[in-house]
Amino acid sequence: MVVRALGLQGAQVVAAASGAEALGLLPGSDVNLLISDLGMPEMTGFELLAHVRALPAGQGGEVPAIALTAFARETDRRQALEAGFRAHFRKPVEFSALVRAIQEMGLS
Repeated sequence: MVVRALGLQGAQVVAAASGAEALGLLPGSDVNLLISDLGMPEMTGFELLAHVRALPAGQGGEVPAIALTAFARETDRRQALEAGFRAHFRKPVEFSALVRAIQEMGLS
C-alpha cells in the first residue's frame, strides 16, 4: 500500500522483501529515504538500521530512516527514535502524515 501510494505521488520506490535485501540495495544506489518495519523476521528494523549506519556515507550510511510498524507503544516509538529513525509511524499509517514527515526531511 505505501509503495503504491508513494509511487502515485511521483516517488521512485524500490521495495525489498527483507532487511538483508534492503541492505544489499544501498551501496551504489541513489536511495534517499529508508522506510522499514521494526518487527521483520531474520533482521529487525533496528538491526537493519545499525548495519546501514555502519556503511560509509557515500554508500547509504547517512540515509534518513522512518519506522513504519505495528509496534505502537510509546516505548516502541522512543526506542525507534533513539536508534536513529527520524520518525515513527504505526500501522495502518495515515498517508498524509507520512508524506508530511518526508517533506519535513527536505525530501519530496
